[in-house]
Amino acid sequence: MRRARDHWSEHAACLSADPDELFADGTGQNRAKAVCTECPVRTECLADALDNRIQWGVWGGMTDKERRKLLRRRPNVASWRQILEDARREHERPPTN
Repeated sequence: MRRARDHWSEHAACLSADPDELFADGTGQNRAKAVCTECPVRTECLADALDNRIQWGVWGGMTDKERRKLLRRRPNVASWRQILEDARREHERPPTN
């Protein structure tokens, strides 16, 4: 029986990637971030990493250092998922004349 809603990670661009590539240092992080560029679940991935304070690796196109910086700047955010979903909807909304 199929679940009503698949987990976002089942649709991630990195699903078949070598995990070592996603938890790389230095220039390896740029390669990992490139995998995220066209990922259909990038927003969900980033929200999960921020909401759960995942400390290592590239998630949703951001390195651990970038996520820590964002979390320090916005310590009172209760739900990154909500913020990122709202921002995505706003970005995808057609312009009004």
